[in-house]
Amino acid sequence: MKRRMFVMSSLAPIALAACGGGGDDDVAQPDPSTTGTRGAALDALKRAAEHMDQNVSYRGGYVWQYLPDLSVSWGEMEAKRSMCWIQPPGTPTAGHAFLDAYHATGNELFYNAAVRTAQALVSAQHPAGGWNYIHDFAGEESLKHWYDTIGKNGWRLEEFQHFYGNATFDDAGTAVSSQFLLRVYLEKKDAQFKPAVDKAIDFVLAAQFQGGVADGGWPQRWPVQPAAISSMPLPNPGQLPTGAIAGMEDGDYTTMITFNDDVAGENIKFLLMCVAGLGETRLVAPITRAMECLRTLQQPGPQAGWGLQHLAADRDGRAAGAPAGARSYEPRSLATHTTQTNVQQLFNYFRVTGDRKYLARVPEAIAWLESCKLTAQQIADNPLLAGRTHPTFIELGTNQGRFVHRYGSNIENGAYFHDYDHTNTISHYSAGRAINITGLQATYDQLNGMTDAAIAEMVANSPLKVTTPRELPKYFSIREVDFADLFTNAVMKTPDVTEAAAKAIIDDLGTKNHWLTPLPQVTNSYRGDGPSTPYTGTAYRSKHVGDVYDTSPYDSLEAPVIAPYTKKDRPLGISTSNWVANMAKLVAYVSPVK
Repeated sequence: MKRRMFVMSSLAPIALAACGGGGDDDVAQPDPSTTGTRGAALDALKRAAEHMDQNVSYRGGYVWQYLPDLSVSWGEMEAKRSMCWIQPPGTPTAGHAFLDAYHATGNELFYNAAVRTAQALVSAQHPAGGWNYIHDFAGEESLKHWYDTIGKNGWRLEEFQHFYGNATFDDAGTAVSSQFLLRVYLEKKDAQFKPAVDKAIDFVLAAQFQGGVADGGWPQRWPVQPAAISSMPLPNPGQLPTGAIAGMEDGDYTTMITFNDDVAGENIKFLLMCVAGLGETRLVAPITRAMECLRTLQQPGPQAGWGLQHLAADRDGRAAGAPAGARSYEPRSLATHTTQTNVQQLFNYFRVTGDRKYLARVPEAIAWLESCKLTAQQIADNPLLAGRTHPTFIELGTNQGRFVHRYGSNIENGAYFHDYDHTNTISHYSAGRAINITGLQATYDQLNGMTDAAIAEMVANSPLKVTTPRELPKYFSIREVDFADLFTNAVMKTPDVTEAAAKAIIDDLGTKNHWLTPLPQVTNSYRGDGPSTPYTGTAYRSKHVGDVYDTSPYDSLEAPVIAPYTKKDRPLGISTSNWVANMAKLVAYVSPVK
């Protein structure tokens, strides 16, 4: 479910100094000159920000992409003009870009735009304190109408097919919104934002499981929705291959302990930011419980990995803590990419605590990942597995890969299923993952080899040791702020942006005040529910979209090879992620951190 983007992550190293802090002494101060390329960059930042804030946004909120005349807009699906998307790269991501531009220039225009975006997020905040994927400023009835029409017919987007009325930790929407509101509040201690920050903290704490094997973990959605979906229809069941499994194997997944999309890591990171920025030392205990939950839910060997979700309580004869299925294309299994992420989180937990227990079972996880690689023949047989090393899902017990497929052409006549067949897999949820076992082993060896003295020196600067508030990193939109950036002596360096690169961005902006880029997704307009009559062809089985009734987004360059679809160039439009990327490069150019 993860769809986050960070624009310059491969170019932005972290420097952990031996001593000293990450304050202004380590930051190159803005040049007061407003001439030459730097002056043009400052002007471009201002014009691009004004256009997004005043013309593109809706009440300070943003979706993911727009046609130039704003006649059609999209988040993860087609959106109403009155909607904003919370999932990155939507509203909070844009807010971070405005605040970063303010930090780079000191121009109040950017701060005011950030405030307007923060106010949009306050409006979108659920009464419990978190956020849904989307918000409709036209009201709940308008949002329900969207769910009943566009959302309902997005075949491959099951989380949008029903209105839940609660908030979600999925896709870091709540986490990034919380981080941004925290930053806005800390900037000038504007009292209008403190209640929203407090509600966000309370939401994370209230949703955290208490007691049992689930203690310290988080569900996918909260508060609990008794009417949550627990099964999917199986139209035309005669098309289900012999031996295949379909549906939601463990029922409602939104109440399970969730590791998918690094829910625990994102929540812990936000709480650490509150410890550092607000001096909220009371949050150290729930952070510690969350770290323990991830550690203790590592499965016993030889399959010493994690699933996307784990049962929070005994269910249907299966014990709490067991890996569980989720959406109908997420089978009950261990997940190789989630295991890689969780191992990386164990490294983070060791760094902030110095406790070697977080490293103790990493070799078992690595050994398991070594045991379940894709074969060369599997990769050769399926073009969608190119560049991948492991199946995404590994069956419990047998240690064999489970591969997801679908039949039909839309939500009314089709269904997802999984079996052992590694060919003809779905395209929108990768059947394979690139797992960097060598990198995991190298990091483990480095951390495990640290002396007690080196560990003590590292932990002395841990964000868990903060007792009085201090500044958070200067920029959040250039790349993802990670655990290491929250250490007392961390300096988040910006990448080098050449004058030529800055000029190219400025020239592309031109006088139109916005950047146009080929849009990576389009959609079929809603036209009602699709036909339930069987479709037995194969045109849609490995495409992002089904027939013309399917409202799922797809790349126009990769349309199904069947009428009325035709391969078309991507339309030009305004992309929030592209705008954030260009803003970030100009920010790094005019006010770098060295």
